[in-house]
Amino acid sequence: MAKMKAVVKTKPAAGAEYIDVERPKIAADQVLVKVRATSICGTDVHIYKWDPWSQGRIGEKRLPQTLGHEVAGEVVEVGANVKTVKVGDYISAETHIPCKSCIQCLTGQEHICANLSILGVDCNGAFAEYFAVPESVCWINDPAIPPEFATVQEPLGNATYTVLGEDNNVAGKTMAIIGDGPIALLAVGVARAVGVTKIFLIGKYDFNMDIAKRMGADFLLYANKDDVDRISFVKDNTYGFGADIVLDMAGSPQALDEGFKMLRKGGRFSAFGVAAESPTLVDYNNGIVFKGAQVHGINGRLMYDTWFRVRNLLASGRLDISPVISHMFLLSDFEKGFNEMTTRPRKSAKVVLFPDEKEFAEAKKRRGIK
Repeated sequence: MAKMKAVVKTKPAAGAEYIDVERPKIAADQVLVKVRATSICGTDVHIYKWDPWSQGRIGEKRLPQTLGHEVAGEVVEVGANVKTVKVGDYISAETHIPCKSCIQCLTGQEHICANLSILGVDCNGAFAEYFAVPESVCWINDPAIPPEFATVQEPLGNATYTVLGEDNNVAGKTMAIIGDGPIALLAVGVARAVGVTKIFLIGKYDFNMDIAKRMGADFLLYANKDDVDRISFVKDNTYGFGADIVLDMAGSPQALDEGFKMLRKGGRFSAFGVAAESPTLVDYNNGIVFKGAQVHGINGRLMYDTWFRVRNLLASGRLDISPVISHMFLLSDFEKGFNEMTTRPRKSAKVVLFPDEKEFAEAKKRRGIK
C-alpha cells in the first residue's frame, strides 16, 4: 500500500504528529486529490488543543485522524461512479458533506443538513499529501486563482454568506463587523467589493486591525478600549440611525449587546460568531422585537450559490485577500503554523501550509517572499 505524509491527531492530548500513513483508498463516489495547499482553521486549533469541544465531537475512539479541511488540489484518481469531476481537475472542497436525503437537503438547504459530516472532523482531512472526498462536494477552481487563495475559499465563503445574508441586498448600505479574526477580515474585503459604503470594524489586536484597514475598513474601533463609545460612534456616522447591517463574528456577550444596540431599526443582524457558553443573553425586546430586526444565523456557506460568488470575486481580481494570508509554511512545519495561530496578542491571520516544497517556493515567489 502506498504511503504518504500527514498531520495526524494520534492521541487524546494537545498536539499532532507529522507521520507516514496509508494513502486513502477511494469509494465509488469519491475522488483522490493531491493537495497543493491547505490552511489552518479555528476548528483545527480546537482539535490540535484537544479542548472539550473536540473531545466530545471526535473522541478518543476515533483516533488516529488526519486534521484539516480547507484545501486546494489536483484530482489524481476518480471512483467508478464519478460522473463530472475528472483527473487533472483543480478543485477545492465544500467541507460540509450533506446526506442528500433529509428535509434540509431536499429543500435547498444542504449547508445545514440534519446529518452533516465535516471533512477533517468526522473523517480524515486534508493536512496530507493526498485526501479522499465525495464528488458531490468538489468545487472546480478557476485556474487564475493561486492555491494559497483557493484553499481559503471555504472560510471566505463563510465571510461572503455573512456579508450578503439571504437577500444579497447590501450595495450602498452601512455595515458594522464585530471581531477581527480571519473570517471577519475577509468579510471586510467582501463588503468593500460588493458595494458596502461605510464599514466599521470592531476588534482587539493591532496586527489584525492593520489588516482590516488594508482590506478596506473605513473605521477601526477597539473593543477592549473605552476611549470611544462604539455604539454612539456608529450612530454618529450613520446619520443617527445605526448600521444597516451588523455582523457578529465574535459571539461574545459584549459583541451581542453592542451589536444589537448599534443596529438600526429594521436592520439585519448576521450571527456567525459562536458563543463560549450557550444559552447566552440578548436584549430580546429592545434589540430584536421592537427594533424589527432581521436575524440571520450563518452556518457554513450556501451550496453552491456562495461558491459561485467567491470564485467570481477571486478570479476577477475584484477581491484581493493577500493581506489576510499572513503566514505560509511547509506542511512538515505545521507546528509553526499552530504556534502562530495560538499566540496572543494576535500576530497572524490566515496560515497556509504546502505539502510540496516546489509549490511552496512558487507561492513565496508570487508573494515576493524570499
